[in-house]
Amino acid sequence: MSAAVIRALSLLTKPLREASLSPAQTTHHEALLCALQKNQAELREHLLAGGELDEVQQLLEKTRSEVLWFCSDTEDITWSFVQECLLLLVCLSRHLTILLEAFNNNPSCGASNIRTPEAAPPLPPDVFSVAQQKTLSTVLQFLVTLGICPYLAPGVGVGLAQRSTFGVAVEASVRREVAPPCDRRLLITTTVLMEVSTLSSLATLLFTRHLGDLMAALCQLGYRPHRPEGDSTESSKGLTVEERRNCKQTFQGLLGRVYQPIVIRELLVLQGGPKVAPGSGGKGGKTLNVAPPWLRRLCGQLLSERLMQPHGVQAVVRAILEGAGGGDSDWRKCDAVAKILTTCPQQSLSAESYYSQVCPQVLELLHFKDKVTAQQFQRVAVTVALTMVQDQPEFAQRFLLSPLFLPLQHCAALTEMGPAVEDVSQDAVPEWELTRCVEDVYKIFVVGNRPSVSLLRALGDVVPTIFSLFCFTKKNASHLRSPCQEILLWYLSHAEPSSGLSLLKDLCVLQADWSGVTPGFQFSPGSEGGARLTKQEQVSDEDDALYEKVSGEQWRVECVVQLLTEMKDSDLPGDFFLLLLQDLTGLAAEQQEAEEEVDTAAMTLLELEQHLMGSVRIQGQRLALLQTLAVMCEGLPHTVLLRKPSQVVGFIVSMLQRACVGEKQGLQNIVESQTVSMGMGLIATLLSGAQLTADDYTSMSSLLAPLEQVSQQHSDPVIQELASDLRATIATHGAYHPDSVINAADHCRTGASTQPKSQNPPSTNTSSVRTQSTNVNLSKASRSSLRHSSSSSSSSPLTSSASTASGPSTQKTDDQNLFADAEVKKDIQGSLPRPQYRDEERSRHIPSSINTLFSSNPAPTSKKTLSDWLLDACDPDVPTRALSLRTLTHALKQGDKEALESRDKLLMLFLENLEHEDSFVYLSAIQGLVVLCDWFPEQILQRLLTEYQTEQGSASSSSRRRSLQTCLKVGEALMRASRAMGDLAPHYGRPLIGVFLTGTRDEDSTMRASCLSNLGELCQRLQFSLGPLAQELSTCLTALIKTEKEAEVRRAAVNVITLLLRGLSDKTTQVLGDVLLELYRALKWVVRSDSDQVAVLHAQLALEELDDVMRRFIFPQQKLEKKIVVLP
Repeated sequence: MSAAVIRALSLLTKPLREASLSPAQTTHHEALLCALQKNQAELREHLLAGGELDEVQQLLEKTRSEVLWFCSDTEDITWSFVQECLLLLVCLSRHLTILLEAFNNNPSCGASNIRTPEAAPPLPPDVFSVAQQKTLSTVLQFLVTLGICPYLAPGVGVGLAQRSTFGVAVEASVRREVAPPCDRRLLITTTVLMEVSTLSSLATLLFTRHLGDLMAALCQLGYRPHRPEGDSTESSKGLTVEERRNCKQTFQGLLGRVYQPIVIRELLVLQGGPKVAPGSGGKGGKTLNVAPPWLRRLCGQLLSERLMQPHGVQAVVRAILEGAGGGDSDWRKCDAVAKILTTCPQQSLSAESYYSQVCPQVLELLHFKDKVTAQQFQRVAVTVALTMVQDQPEFAQRFLLSPLFLPLQHCAALTEMGPAVEDVSQDAVPEWELTRCVEDVYKIFVVGNRPSVSLLRALGDVVPTIFSLFCFTKKNASHLRSPCQEILLWYLSHAEPSSGLSLLKDLCVLQADWSGVTPGFQFSPGSEGGARLTKQEQVSDEDDALYEKVSGEQWRVECVVQLLTEMKDSDLPGDFFLLLLQDLTGLAAEQQEAEEEVDTAAMTLLELEQHLMGSVRIQGQRLALLQTLAVMCEGLPHTVLLRKPSQVVGFIVSMLQRACVGEKQGLQNIVESQTVSMGMGLIATLLSGAQLTADDYTSMSSLLAPLEQVSQQHSDPVIQELASDLRATIATHGAYHPDSVINAADHCRTGASTQPKSQNPPSTNTSSVRTQSTNVNLSKASRSSLRHSSSSSSSSPLTSSASTASGPSTQKTDDQNLFADAEVKKDIQGSLPRPQYRDEERSRHIPSSINTLFSSNPAPTSKKTLSDWLLDACDPDVPTRALSLRTLTHALKQGDKEALESRDKLLMLFLENLEHEDSFVYLSAIQGLVVLCDWFPEQILQRLLTEYQTEQGSASSSSRRRSLQTCLKVGEALMRASRAMGDLAPHYGRPLIGVFLTGTRDEDSTMRASCLSNLGELCQRLQFSLGPLAQELSTCLTALIKTEKEAEVRRAAVNVITLLLRGLSDKTTQVLGDVLLELYRALKWVVRSDSDQVAVLHAQLALEELDDVMRRFIFPQQKLEKKIVVLP
């Protein structure tokens, strides 16, 4: 039956061939009317003929008698055609409804065959084939085109003329003046289509293509005023109040029934385009018609209702952005959506209620997982949030930012904002909440990157908590580390300088003892790589609690320094450094005033306790300041700390102020004197720069007050006069520039004078004597500063131009001596040529920022001979000695003839420096020994072996600890030398195996592990020469693996087997064929029985290497080769 009805519909809508048209029918609407008439006539013939359409004829007559809207005497051909189509659709719908009820009551009745597990389930009766769906789609298109669109008022929906040229012919074919009236026709078509849409299969075909036309028809029928502008009263004469009410209800039901983004999109189309002024056209694109005022108001109200529904924001965003391909248009759409969402509609009860409903939905847009959808939604959400903060800061703070920061606020004030501490379960703040919060903050603040006062103020309240989370992530592997760091850097970069400096002091616990986390709680690792807030275990021991507090504060300072390291293009690190120096000076002055003013004898016990607590607090702040300054000097290069001339000036001001405080307190020590001297030298260097501008002198005007104080209070008259000269030079903007300033700048730039003493003529000039004294003081300060910078900053380069040669040492230090044997030192110094003079001072680097900004003349370099470098290697100063050792090593690498001839002296020098405790020195010595071995392998290796065995034999001596360290360093040199030998290792490495095997019986576990490590490095390079020693080596390794008690030694033994198999590779079966089974059993024993997991891991790696070797041996790679043999 269903197929017969669809067959009748296909006859009614089939296209008419061109040959069947008469020549007189030339216009499109005449051809259309002819086709419609002929199709109706053909359908009547088939219905009267009976056959397969007999049942359709009966059902059609029955339906025609039941409906009230059928008009049999209409003169409009198009409406007659529409009525026939509507009757057939009603017949089909009612018949399918009866079949569906029977199918739902007994689903198995439709199955023709016996059901089996493999058989497909029976199809419901309303499932159409592809051809049937095509026929029904054509029928629906005819109904909408001929029954709805011609009767829509101007501006309601999209007109037929705008859709295609065929629409003009349709409008010309419709006769509106004949019965029934236009609105009645529109009502009949819309009612019948909504009736058949109760069937899901027909509803899908109808709503996917014609939803907008149906909505336009229902809007006109239900909401159009009785007397619209520019229209006659006859247009709505045929509709009753009940019919209009039914249309409204049907329309509301349709809006709630369809997917909301599609509804919103169609409402936007119905709302029409903007009003265009006469004579102004579009820019080439198609624009929508201007909708009537009543329709614009209706669509606006409906859109507002859709927006304020649950998930309404998501529906609006999907309606506008779905299908967007990105690019500039996508950005414009996102901005348009953001503008819509941030504007409170007129239909809303109040702005507060609107934003309270919309803001939570905006935050939900940030949590989509699909990448494409998430990218668009996040862009809209970020734009909406930033626009709302800018336009509506009060509502944004209440309904957007406060919920956004809620997990972080719970971490900071758990007892106030959350449940009581006693009721908190294992996780006070779950991992997913904290992760989502940090990611949302990162998206809005960092990705959005639109700083404002409201945003910075809101973020500043939770920055301490984010920093505590960042400190936690730096100790653990967490994916929250990067977003936390980016958030903190964004805030520090955009906040006001005063706010940023105050925040940094809070983070370093210099102002308030608060970590941003509720006391008694701490961050713990989450199961998904995040973090969660949990209760902290109570520490009963006060010492342990104090240690945790101190270590935690130190780690916070280090994390602050790591953040400042990332801010290379910002002035904040330098300003913070200068602020700490000023605070340090202020604390020293406060401490002096407190000691002078307070009389503890007249205090009560309570007052005395309060005074002591205040003193302890001040001392704690001073220690925290010193710790922060020390970490900053160690972790930040000078290019970050002092990147501008004004910051250099500020540094000098703080230095001089602190020195003046020390002078006032009577602390006249050498450190304070050197500090003042260095400050004077830096000021002189600044003033000697080429072409200083007025701005430079203005920035240096802050030096006038401390220089005046130094010139009046300092105990050294030379410093007083130099400070007075510097102050006069700054005050006159360089007009007065005495020679003392120039000489001080030269000595600070180049170091000590290089003129011999014997060539300095005696002079009684007071000015020259004063200048010489000043130079000596400056050079002493430079030497002290160089030592401090060498020990605290690893970024300061040590170059040959930075150090000068020193003669025979006359100023020996008591704390450390390079050579333990005085005779050896005497022998080396006696064999070197004596220089004609001795320098009094060492050289000093001026910071590169000062040189590049204020000086165009680089410091002169000095040429040194081999004798000078050998003498510098005896210097107690660590940087000088290490530089000399590396310079001598470089000379050996380059094949310097003089250095190669002095190999014995160099060997003695390198061996003695192995005993130095500084790694920079003894590693340089090891590198030198390796280069010597490369040039003289037999001689140097023999000497190193002798030293190694000598140190091993001193087990019973009192210097066992020192001998052990030296032995390990010699072993490192032997291992590196064997690695550098390459193909010569089998020739020169045989003696080393015996020494290392002997070392495996040493009583110290570290020594045994070191020997095994060296043995592994050597064995993987011996190749076939290892064959005679294979049995001995296997026995040693097997015994150590099974009997050794120390885990690190067992690990080293297993690692030797791994390196051995890796080095021999395909030669393993040939070299280790006799002991391979024994080694395999030892490795299996480790895997099964060893309690150390690291040793088990090493054994598994060795077994994998052995497995690869045996697979290649048993299953060799097949090579497709063709051998060509030349016959004789």
